[in-house]
Amino acid sequence: MDDHQRSVVITGASTGIGRTCALALAAQGWHVFAGIRAAVDVDALRSEGQGNVTPVFIDVTHPEAIAAAAQQVYEETGEAGLDGLVNNAGIAVVGPLEFVPISQLRRQLEVNVIGQIAVTQSFLPMLRHAQGRVVLMGSVSGFCSLPLFGPYSASKFALEALADALRLELRPWGMHVAIVEPGATKTAIWDKSVAENRAMKARFPAKAGILYGEMLLRLDEVVRNTSERAIPSIRVAEAVTHALTASRPKARYVVGEMARVQLIMEALPVWLRDLILAQLLLSQGDTDRNVPISAPEFGV
Repeated sequence: MDDHQRSVVITGASTGIGRTCALALAAQGWHVFAGIRAAVDVDALRSEGQGNVTPVFIDVTHPEAIAAAAQQVYEETGEAGLDGLVNNAGIAVVGPLEFVPISQLRRQLEVNVIGQIAVTQSFLPMLRHAQGRVVLMGSVSGFCSLPLFGPYSASKFALEALADALRLELRPWGMHVAIVEPGATKTAIWDKSVAENRAMKARFPAKAGILYGEMLLRLDEVVRNTSERAIPSIRVAEAVTHALTASRPKARYVVGEMARVQLIMEALPVWLRDLILAQLLLSQGDTDRNVPISAPEFGV
């Protein structure tokens, strides 16, 4: 790379992995355009960013906000172009697929999948000009889905496919695409998601409690136990930095010991994997949970 100050756009930089990436790259001299959604985050990012962080309002589900952010970045980078884009913004919707509201499933995919491509499309002209790199924030959940994590895993599975396609599509211009696949990471996303999903669970019909009540209780326990063993977000930021700067970057970055264990689990025969996960995650109690079909519910 030449001597100009390298620039990168990071979505979802208010908290968690995105914020850690923003501050880590700013400390290395990058000009970081940190995607935020609330004005309250502006001053903190600027003060901690050593003069190298420019907060940019980006809601990945609103085309107008994306276009305005791209215009702002273009006006500041000019002919230098953009050296990196880190598609980090994401949410987690969990719950039994039988009862997850379709509106929430759409929201999950809109933020974690459609939004990533919408942002990438808007910034690609600037990235191509500088032979910039694209990093997608995936997850080990993009390889293995656990009970109740179907919506979240579906979004991360989709990112794997998009990363593969985009990596080959941008190859003729010498642009690299990587996907980072952390295991459980210490961020606020799960606290926020657990709170939201508890509110969603409270709106489930009584039938959901009969069928999945014990499983839903175990979900809280699994999230709590997992969070205690989660890796610090700086380890994910280190992988992102390598993807943006290394002379030979990887296509995939698996981050964390728990992520590697899950990948080993995924290599097992399906029947054995399912048996192990069922013993770990599913209730082994009363299986007589049949609920009569009422006329209004049939066929809905």
